[in-house]
Amino acid sequence: MELGLVGLGKMGGNMRERIRRAGHTVIGYDRNPDLADVHSLEELVGKLHGRRVVWVMVPAGEPTQGTIDALAELLEPGDVVVDGGNSRWTDDERHAEELAAKGIGFVDCGVSGGVWGLENGYALMYGGDAENVAQVQPVFDALKPEGDLGAVHAGKVGAGHFAKMVHNGIEYAMMQAYAEGWELLEKVDSVENVREVFRSWQEGTVIRSWLLDLAVNSLDEDEHLEQLRGYAQDSGEGRWTVEAAIDNAVPLPAITASLFARFSSRQEDSPQMKMIAALRNQFGGHAVEKK
Repeated sequence: MELGLVGLGKMGGNMRERIRRAGHTVIGYDRNPDLADVHSLEELVGKLHGRRVVWVMVPAGEPTQGTIDALAELLEPGDVVVDGGNSRWTDDERHAEELAAKGIGFVDCGVSGGVWGLENGYALMYGGDAENVAQVQPVFDALKPEGDLGAVHAGKVGAGHFAKMVHNGIEYAMMQAYAEGWELLEKVDSVENVREVFRSWQEGTVIRSWLLDLAVNSLDEDEHLEQLRGYAQDSGEGRWTVEAAIDNAVPLPAITASLFARFSSRQEDSPQMKMIAALRNQFGGHAVEKK
C-alpha cells in the first residue's frame, strides 16, 4: 500500500525504513528538507492515490493539532489520518470528531520500541473504528515485531494512546525499582561488583527484562554512571497516568511514587536518576545531562 508519513525524526525515520522493507511505498514529509521526500503536505497528499492514509508522527500538542488541521483541508472523504505520536487520549476524541465532520477517518496509535524498533519491530496499541483500522492494517503488520504478539486493537478512538500512557506509567515504576536497587547495591561495602550482579540477573530470575538488559548496557559503558548527572526528565505521560488514576479512583502508589522521584531529581544530583537517565537514553535515545 501507499502511506504518507509526517515527521521523520528518530522514530519516524526508522518507521519509514521498516515499512519500506516490507514492500510498501512511503512518502515522507519533514520540516527538515534533508530528511523529506517531498517539500510540503500538499505535495505529499498529491502523490498518494486512492483512499489515502497519512500517519502523523510529530510531537504532541500544537504540532499534532496543526498538522491534523492542515490535513483536514487537504484530504477527502474516505481517507484516514493516524496519530502515532504521544498525544493525550482526550485529544484523540476531539481529532476524530473534527475529521469525521469532513468524512475523514481517524486512528490513534501508541508506539513503543524507541531507537531499537527498526530492527526489532514496534509494539503497537491502536484505537478506532474497525473499518479505519482495516485500512491501516498493512502498515501495522509491517511495523510490529515478528510473531503473533506486539500489536493490539485496544478499542475505540483514544484507547491506543490510553494503553500507551499506562504502558509508560508501568515503565516509570519498573525503571525506578531497578534504580533504587542499583543505588543500594552501590552503597554497601560488601558488594564489590554491582555491574556483574545486575548481569547475573539477566538469566533465571523473575526480574529479568529488556530494561534490565539495557541497564547492563549502561553499566558496561560507564560502570558507576559517573559521567551522568542525576537528572531525569518526564515525558508527560506519567503525569497523565496519575491524573487518570485520580479521575477513576484507581490507586497507583508505585507509578505515582516513581513520577515524584523524577521531580526530586530536579533538586539534587540523585544517584537513582543516573540509572533512570541511562535507561531512557538506551531505549529511546533521550538526551542525558553530562557532568
